[in-house]
Amino acid sequence: MLGALYNVKRELGPGLNEKVYQEGLMLELQMSDIPFEKEKAFHPVYRGKSMESIFYLDFLCKGTIIVELKSVVSLSKDHRAQLFNYMHLVKPHTGILVNFALRFVEIERYYYDCDADQILKTDGTAIKNKYDDYITINQTR
Repeated sequence: MLGALYNVKRELGPGLNEKVYQEGLMLELQMSDIPFEKEKAFHPVYRGKSMESIFYLDFLCKGTIIVELKSVVSLSKDHRAQLFNYMHLVKPHTGILVNFALRFVEIERYYYDCDADQILKTDGTAIKNKYDDYITINQTR
């Protein structure tokens, strides 16, 4: 999966529109035979019932990895909050936030611990301010 992200960056370079990287990644995943769903729609669930709200993941790979793409000057708290919201709702094994805008691709990986209902950094520490991040992203809309 990470190899596909690096290949897209190497091929396309920095500073393009997010949609260009999204299509490049789609082609790279196809060529690599990595199963994925692009712009995967989902409805949050409340007490076992599907809600009307609809969200779209940039990619759901291998059924358990959310990949959110950005092409921005720097990743912000709001970008992380978006991924953390999706992870909280979908409960995947892994969430990857990717920024293609810079000279070198920026990749942040997070893991979801279902037992503890926590999002973890790669070093195993829990995201302590995830609720602040959730509030931040929802207040900007």
